Amino acid sequence: MKRFGPRGIRRRSARPVLAVSALVSSVVLIAGCAAPPEPVPTTPPSTPSPVATTPVADATTWRPSGDPVDIATQLEVPWSVVVMPDGTQLVSQRDTGDVLEVEPGAAPRVAGRIDLTAAVGEGGLLGIAVPDPAGSDEEEGTRLYAYVTTADDNRVVRMSLEGEPGNRRLGDPEVVIDGIPRDRVHNGGRIAFGPDGLLYVATGDAGDPDAAQDPDSLAGKILRLTPDGDPAPGNPFDSPVYSLGHRNVQGMAWTQDGSLWASEFGQDTFDELNRIEPGGNYGWPVHEGMSDEPGYLSPVAIWTPDEASPSGIAARGSTVFVAGLRGERVWQIDVTDAGVVGEPVALWPGELGRVRDAVVAGDELWLLTGNTDGRGNAAAGDDRLVRVPLTPGA
Repeated sequence: MKRFGPRGIRRRSARPVLAVSALVSSVVLIAGCAAPPEPVPTTPPSTPSPVATTPVADATTWRPSGDPVDIATQLEVPWSVVVMPDGTQLVSQRDTGDVLEVEPGAAPRVAGRIDLTAAVGEGGLLGIAVPDPAGSDEEEGTRLYAYVTTADDNRVVRMSLEGEPGNRRLGDPEVVIDGIPRDRVHNGGRIAFGPDGLLYVATGDAGDPDAAQDPDSLAGKILRLTPDGDPAPGNPFDSPVYSLGHRNVQGMAWTQDGSLWASEFGQDTFDELNRIEPGGNYGWPVHEGMSDEPGYLSPVAIWTPDEASPSGIAARGSTVFVAGLRGERVWQIDVTDAGVVGEPVALWPGELGRVRDAVVAGDELWLLTGNTDGRGNAAAGDDRLVRVPLTPGA
């Protein structure tokens, strides 16, 4: 066991609506002036004009080309989805600790239950991830990684994924990393394998804001690990820590240029989309939103919490899709390494309710709703896993 830390029914219209609105400056948001009917994330005034740094063939934007279609319904507090190469999906359920297998034309079935789960408040079975088969050891077979809140801590475990598609089952859990601080709130919980084959783990401050600035704490960080749970070679602090100063990261995704993007729950004023740099300090609790103070990195886009409260994010080409809980929408944002390009677009505002996770697999965007988590108004069929086709943008 690797221990590093110091402590351990809403009515909705039948068809989605695409909403585009004017970009609002951070000055207007801070001043509390009236916003347009459909507000959009604020791009910092100081952000330089975007400069194309990749070939045109690689600078592809992606857009929805159809309406969301239900793939699975009546899920219980789903939190994370993995799309398997064979076309089936795995879904984590926060409160029960169940991992569901979803197969076209069949009702979701329980592949296994992670008995370590102690679901209290925002904790429970949170993010799940499967390594890219191309980089996995064939002798070890496929493994499912999961971020779990236990009675003592948050931890990442892994289990063998046995059986054939449609009849998968989980093996016994093995600890990858433990000792991540836990609380009723701010547990982070998103995990993902990067293009480098390494495991990235997003943690929250667990109700202790100062821990986010402590490089020796695992709270309020993005961690970068080998698949076995060791600190990844080249990490900036010779520890699991990759970036710090986070309040509650619940989304991570990579654009085609290799950039890592993360969504950040703010406290009362601003939620954030950040471009993550090794060793970067993103300011919490010293700053929320923009900062000109040396030593801190500012977000590329900010929202008020009622516009976003972002959770999972997905990326295809140079487009990032941000799932909004309280905002009840998905934000479509084109980016370069210089920041946001053009105006972010609100997709399906109010149509799906709270959106917990977003994942891109090939030319499809997969979304998980979050209306049964105690903070939403569940409609008939909630919660649901939906699929949206994507097409290259203009």
